[in-house]
Amino acid sequence: MRVTIKDIAKYCGVSSGTVDRALNNRPGIKEKTKQKVLQAAKDLKYRPDFTARSLVKGRTMTLGIVLFDLYNRSYAQLLTAVELKAREYGYFLYIALTDKDMENEKQCIEYLANHKVDGIILFSVNKGTEFEEYLHGFSIPIITIFNFLSADWEYVGIPERAAMKNGVSHIIDKGYKQFIYISPPLKYKGITNIYTQEERLQGFLEALASNDLKEAEIIRHNDYLDYLEKINFRQRERTAIICSCDLYALEVMRFLKTKGYSIPLDVGIMGFDNIDVLKYVTPALTTIEYPVEAIGDKAVESLVHKIEKGSYINNENTELSYRFIAGESI
Repeated sequence: MRVTIKDIAKYCGVSSGTVDRALNNRPGIKEKTKQKVLQAAKDLKYRPDFTARSLVKGRTMTLGIVLFDLYNRSYAQLLTAVELKAREYGYFLYIALTDKDMENEKQCIEYLANHKVDGIILFSVNKGTEFEEYLHGFSIPIITIFNFLSADWEYVGIPERAAMKNGVSHIIDKGYKQFIYISPPLKYKGITNIYTQEERLQGFLEALASNDLKEAEIIRHNDYLDYLEKINFRQRERTAIICSCDLYALEVMRFLKTKGYSIPLDVGIMGFDNIDVLKYVTPALTTIEYPVEAIGDKAVESLVHKIEKGSYINNENTELSYRFIAGESI
């Protein structure tokens, strides 16, 4: 049989209200009594009845997160941060993966809504007025991350355009004259929400324009290695390959090594994200640090504040700081 608060109260010789205050860390109880109750709960193997708790609080104490996938290490790092922070606040986490499919994303949101989550963290592939009206129909607090929707939604991210512009400006200062920009997601421009990728491209172009460099090769497809295969980097002016995320940069680096190129002597490479596996890569990749753990923490903190206090923490978009990582690949 399940051990109840009444069982603990009887065991300790106190009231059920005293046990409730101890278990939920509420005031109005002596520290000695609190520790006695907590020890009794442990000895009796007490487990909270979350269904009963949700009825009392009007909440399920669950959050949902909607992500593309977990192939990108940044997303895995983010998910870990969100789960830890949610647990810290006493919430459990439902995870839904869309595989970057617009209809799958809607099914994921409906799944979370049907499971009565108290709030959702959304990395959206959808966009537009119709989609936003669809979201409003759920009457669930939603925080968007990475891909911006509109000013109607709480957003946590970084100034993507400024971050890329800053990174590319560092590279231009190193004397690079020619640039190749790799971002396969750009092929979905006008089709799905690729806000982060569009902003990073604009930052790249603005950095070139600020330095009177107008020509650049922009690769918007998955066959970027085939494209690079045709280039003799030793016969070009000093060239830098800028990738819109570290995963592409690592693929490029591996490819160039198999072709016998020296990095950065023959060609320079920059990524974006600073994923955790970079510590194992040689030469160290130059990149932009995307603070995914901080984004996860802020998203949970603000979402829980909205659920429990009625308002988001800042009541405005939260843009966190980024950092240029000067590696050895430039």
